[in-house]
Order: sequence, then structure tokens, then C-alpha cells
Amino acid sequence: MQENNGKRSFVPLSLEEDFKILQAENFEAEQAVFHHAVQETLLQFHFCMRGTAIFRYHEGSYVQNIQESSSNLLYNPQLILPMDVLMDPDTEVVSILMSIQKFHSLFSDDAGHISFLSPANISKKYYHTKEISPAMMVVLKQMVHSKIHPSMLSLYLKAKVYELLSLYFNTNAETAIEQCPFLADETNVQKIRQAKTIVLEHLAEPPSLQELADQIGLSLKKLKEGFKQLYGDTVYGYLLEHKMEEARRMLNSQQYNVNEVGLKLGYSTSSHFIAAFKKKYGTTPKKYLMSLSS
Repeated sequence: MQENNGKRSFVPLSLEEDFKILQAENFEAEQAVFHHAVQETLLQFHFCMRGTAIFRYHEGSYVQNIQESSSNLLYNPQLILPMDVLMDPDTEVVSILMSIQKFHSLFSDDAGHISFLSPANISKKYYHTKEISPAMMVVLKQMVHSKIHPSMLSLYLKAKVYELLSLYFNTNAETAIEQCPFLADETNVQKIRQAKTIVLEHLAEPPSLQELADQIGLSLKKLKEGFKQLYGDTVYGYLLEHKMEEARRMLNSQQYNVNEVGLKLGYSTSSHFIAAFKKKYGTTPKKYLMSLSS
């Protein structure tokens, strides 16, 4: 089913026989209802970029809620799950439907951190909720707002889905805190997380490392060690990654010019922002912005 009346739309796009993307949005004042028939048991990934939605299966006998900036993963090998989607006003959702065989082919045999890939779990139901990271949100917005020639659209979206799944299943030091002696103390973990929150809330004008250490009540040495062990990067390295993600998000919105983005992110000159962006993405922000409207 494809529906598009300007204020609400539901667009399924088949990339392969067992692999498709659904883009749904509702900008009406009332709740919108979409239906999509599913002919086989498929993995279902649902990413709510904004708003809230309800996924109903088998006439409401099974219901999943999904909130803004969160995702649901559902797999039931014993049951085909056609979807009825109830979307609140001002809601955008991207869904990925994929066979388990297709999904397996994307990963090597040593992807042991993905629990339902193990042979023991292949016939079991699986359900998981996960927050959408800033990097994942960037990819989702690129998928929704891409201006790719129709002949290249399928290839482009496949690449973006693979990028999205790699970010979704990526593991980092935060998932293995128990392996880090320094962070075995939950108090230290909370302090390091507090430090992360502080720097992200002050992207444009972050505190110095010493000021940050004083705010969270750790020594400078423990702040540096703990942050690297928990997030896999230095404080300012982590901050730079988020600055660049935010820069790309702002450019994708096409509401800001290059100078405005640089100023909002705390760069004293546009040349400093341009150099950082080019080092990260291999192109200048101006060329990136031009590519969005080309």
C-alpha cells in the first residue's frame, strides 16, 4: 500500500525480494492509520524519528508502542506479523523489513554480541528497544530527505540501511563496564556519564577539562582515564564527533548557512569550522550543503 496526500504518507520501497523500507509520516491534526501486509516471517526494525506511534499486529492482539528517538526490533519466526500502524500527529517513522537469511548474510560468524544470531536462538522470538543515537538519526534523515536520482535510489538506500544497522549493532566500551577496573564503582560511572551530559549540553562553549573534573568531583587524571574507558575516546574527541554530527544535522535541515552552523557550534571563525568538517567528512560544508539540493 502506498498513500500520499501531502500531509500524511506511507511509502513502501522494495530493495530486494526479502528486504524493504517503509517511510511513514503524519503531519495532519489527527491520528493516521496505515496498514502493510507481510507475507512471511521477517525481522522488523522500526525507528521513530519524531512523535509517537503504535504498531498493532493481528487485530490488536499484540501491540508495540514506540516513542520519539527510540527504535523497536521485533522477530517472531513462528508467526507472520502484518502491521497496522497508528501514528500520532507530527510523527515520522522509518521501518526496515528483512528476512533472517538476508540479515545473517550481512554479518560475519563472529558477531557473537548479537544474541539472536546464535543457532540456539534462531527459532525463538526476539524483541528489543533501543535509543536512536545522534549518528543513527543523521542516517535516518538522509534516507528520508535524500534527493537521489531514481536510478540510484535503491543502491543509495541499501547503503544507508547497512550503515544504520552497523551503528545499531555497534558495541563500545560502555557495554562492557564490568571489564574496566576503574569503572567497577558505579559512582565513578555516574560521574563520567555526568561529564558527558555536561559537555553535550555545552557544545559551543564546553568547560575546560579541569573545570569539568571539578564539576563532577573527580581528579583530572581519573576523568581522562574514565572517559576514555567508558566512551572509547577523549573528552574533546567525543565532543568533536558530536559537533560534526550536529553540523551535518543542521546542514541537512537546510535552515542554516555554513557561517551560522559554525557560530552555533562555537567556532570562532568559519575557516576553523570548515577545516574540522572537511577533516571529518572529506568535503567542505558548502559542497555538502550544495549536494543536498543538487
